[in-house]
Amino acid sequence: MTSSNTTIATGVNNNAVLDVEDKPSVKLWGLLSLQHLCAMFGATVLVPYLVTGGILANDPDATGLSTAIALITSGGGTLLYLCITGFRIPAYLGSSFAFIAPLISAAVAAGLPGAMFGAFCAGLVYIAVAILIRFFGVSWLMKILPPVVVGPVIMVIGLGLAPIAIGMATKGAGDDYSALNLSVALFTLVMTLLFSLAFKGIFSIIPILLGIICGYILALTLGMVNLSPIASSNWIAVPDFTFFPAVFAEGLPWFVLPLLVPVALVTIAEHIGDQMVLSRVVGRNFLRKPGLDRSLAGDGIATLFASLLGGPPNTTYGENIGVLAITRIYSVYVIAGAAVLALSLGFIGKISALVSSIPVPVMGGIAIALFGVIASSGLRTLIEGKVDLNEKRNLLITSVILVLGIGGAELPIGQWATLSSMAFATLAGITMHLILPGKETAGDSDKSLG
Repeated sequence: MTSSNTTIATGVNNNAVLDVEDKPSVKLWGLLSLQHLCAMFGATVLVPYLVTGGILANDPDATGLSTAIALITSGGGTLLYLCITGFRIPAYLGSSFAFIAPLISAAVAAGLPGAMFGAFCAGLVYIAVAILIRFFGVSWLMKILPPVVVGPVIMVIGLGLAPIAIGMATKGAGDDYSALNLSVALFTLVMTLLFSLAFKGIFSIIPILLGIICGYILALTLGMVNLSPIASSNWIAVPDFTFFPAVFAEGLPWFVLPLLVPVALVTIAEHIGDQMVLSRVVGRNFLRKPGLDRSLAGDGIATLFASLLGGPPNTTYGENIGVLAITRIYSVYVIAGAAVLALSLGFIGKISALVSSIPVPVMGGIAIALFGVIASSGLRTLIEGKVDLNEKRNLLITSVILVLGIGGAELPIGQWATLSSMAFATLAGITMHLILPGKETAGDSDKSLG
């Protein structure tokens, strides 16, 4: 059901600097794409670092995930996603944090190819859900996700990432508090804000990239940048791909499926949340057109592609949604350019080393702005959805979602999986909306995302 003043988006966003179908000028294209690359780089390469560390801690002779392959599968997966969605959703896909612990457990138990087999099957879950939506429609989803549920969930997505941003900005060696790191992070944040608000022209279009450059220069003068990996890297470096079909010769490790497949249900919920945020930011209802089925299928196929090459499963990235919100440049061509850059970096050793030399506090300053923008989009959903928080029902639903999500309340499912706090909060909000009395009088009865 659709309500005229409560849809997730109506029409085209007239405030866009570049809209979804617009092509940037040749001069700006590379810079705009590089800005998105910088936003996704830290998180995308962090996942294989963490997985590899966990695997080697249990088995020093095992093989870990490659950061270069993660970049290649991120870029290639994003290009596949754009093709499947008809180049109508400006979303970037990077390594999923939700799969870190399951990948470690599966790799220790069955080797890296076995873990990739489990990740492949998790991607198939996306495809299955997309097919169900294709045949049975998405109206049921619209009815159970009114603004009183959607708004707080979007806020949880942004605010749930806040500790990560603060940790990146404040933690030094040994996870101890570092005033120096905080100073660099705040300097990066301030410069980004200045370029975004106080400057015009090209400076206001690429504020995040310029903020990273300024933060990098400051960190370099303070001796926080290690340049030796850049000097020792080769220009061309082909990573060692891990092809999971190699396990076919010895039989498929079916026992890894309970470790990885259930995680797909959680990341699907997160994917839907990201699509809600993206729709609010861009001003178009991507759940309707090109459709949630295409979006989920694109995400699933990107994960299949990653697992075939030995990369971590992909997911849509909130960092890049934050870039869209700040710059108001929604062009899919810019996203595609970032994907090509990421894919290329997987084979160019020195450039990959240069980007990876960006200090963590510099990216922490950027993350403070990006994650906050996502949370603010959730607040806007409540306001524009005319959710009356004077109504006890709306107030309770909103409050429970926020506390469960931001508080990190996870829900164990048997011995093999855990529902993330964001997914748990979403499920709780939907359940409360459906069973609590007073839905017709709470001022939110017919409001949906569609």
